[in-house]
Amino acid sequence: MGDPEHHRNVNLPPGFRFYPSDEELVVHFLHRKASLLPCHPDVIPDLDLFPYDPWDLHGKALGEGNQWYYFSRRTQNRVTNNGYWKPMGMEEPIVTSSGSNLVGVKKYFMFFMGEAPSGIKTNWIMQEYRLSDSSSSSSSSSSSSRSSRRKSKTDYCKWVICRVYERDDDDNDGGTELSCLDEVFLSLDDLDEISLPH
Repeated sequence: MGDPEHHRNVNLPPGFRFYPSDEELVVHFLHRKASLLPCHPDVIPDLDLFPYDPWDLHGKALGEGNQWYYFSRRTQNRVTNNGYWKPMGMEEPIVTSSGSNLVGVKKYFMFFMGEAPSGIKTNWIMQEYRLSDSSSSSSSSSSSSRSSRRKSKTDYCKWVICRVYERDDDDNDGGTELSCLDEVFLSLDDLDEISLPH
């Protein structure tokens, strides 16, 4: 169980593919990680995103096709050795397939080479999944009587799952299906420098 080699080989066995939906990433992996429960299969490694550049994730994160998955901690510092991750607009709610429960939030980031704010935009995209604020705040408030329990609750509610991929300009699907909402968020970044008439 405490095998130090456990997370070094994060590739799936031959014949297995890892194509989870947003709901599956949040409910079956992130929620279990945040609740300190074992994940089966335990294939997504813990990885401190920073200072890794997106092209350094190969062999470190769980790779499936042109996508890489890993657990990380929520942070405001998204600066790497060669660039930074810039947030791209609004957050997208993740609801259960029945549409009745909000289970998490997905936020988009784009990788820029160089130093902020004058970096050069690349095709690297990161989707960061976190539990919804309502679920994490209710679980942390219930343990406010004991400081040791509160600390562990505060710590584990800060886990996120990141999905990183390189978008292909010529190929819209690029191995990752984008919803209409995704396309809107991605196009918002291109409007930053356009001044609209009053």
